Amino acid sequence: MLSQHAYLSLIGDRDENQDRATVLVADGVSCLIVSDGMGGHAGGALAAAAAVDSLSQSFLHARLPLMDPLGFLHLAIGQAHQAVVEIGHTVPIAERPRATCAICLVQNGAAYWAHVGDSRIYHLRQGKVVTRTRDHSHVEDLVRKGRITPVEARRHPLRNFVECCLGGSQELTEMTIGRRSPLERGDILLLCSDGVWGAFDDEDIGHPFRSGAPLDEAVKWLCQSAVTATAPYSDNTTAAAMLWLD
Repeated sequence: MLSQHAYLSLIGDRDENQDRATVLVADGVSCLIVSDGMGGHAGGALAAAAAVDSLSQSFLHARLPLMDPLGFLHLAIGQAHQAVVEIGHTVPIAERPRATCAICLVQNGAAYWAHVGDSRIYHLRQGKVVTRTRDHSHVEDLVRKGRITPVEARRHPLRNFVECCLGGSQELTEMTIGRRSPLERGDILLLCSDGVWGAFDDEDIGHPFRSGAPLDEAVKWLCQSAVTATAPYSDNTTAAAMLWLD
C-alpha cells in the first residue's frame, strides 16, 4: 500500500485543546481518527482521549485486513462510547464528559468510514469534494431540508449544537457508517474537527491539497488558516489526512 499520512492539532484561541487525533498503520491497513471533546462539558479532553484510545485499541487488536470493515466500525464506536460513558459514571448525566468522533479505514484500495457528531470526513479528488459526512446536528438538518443555506449555517446561533455524541447515557449513540468508497491515485481522505471545517466552505476546504505540496504542509496550512480566519475566537483545530498513491 503506497500512501502518505499526516495529522495536526492546534489549540487556537482556547485555554485547552480538547481535540485528539491519531493515524495508525498495520498490515497494509490505515486507520485515521479524530475526536473533539464536547465544548462546555467537564472533562472534554478526557472524553476525546478515551475515544481515540478505545478506537485505536480496537484497530490494533483486530485481525487485519478486516473481513467486515463496516461491522468493525459499528462495534468499535460502541466500545468507544462505553469508554467515554465510564469515565463520567460518577457524575450527574448532564455533567458527564462527551465527545464526537470520526474514523476512517483504508484497505485494498477502498475507504470505509463512520462518525458521530460533527467531526467530519471528506473524500477529496483533485482538491474537490467527492463526498463528505453529514453532521449529527440541528443546523445540518436545516440545510438538508433547504430551510437555511450553508453560508447561513455558519452563523446560525445553534451551529455548535450536536445531537449525537459519545458518552453521557449508557444507551448506544446514533452513528453514521458509510459505504465502501473506491479510491483513485491522488485521492485525499481528510478527517477534521469543526474548528477546521467551520472556517471553510466545502468548495474551499480542498484548496491546500491542490498545490502538490507535501501532505503534512497542506494539513498545517489548513489548520493554521482556520485559526487565522476565526481569530480571536478560534476553536481547537484538528485534522488527519491520507494521500492514496496506489
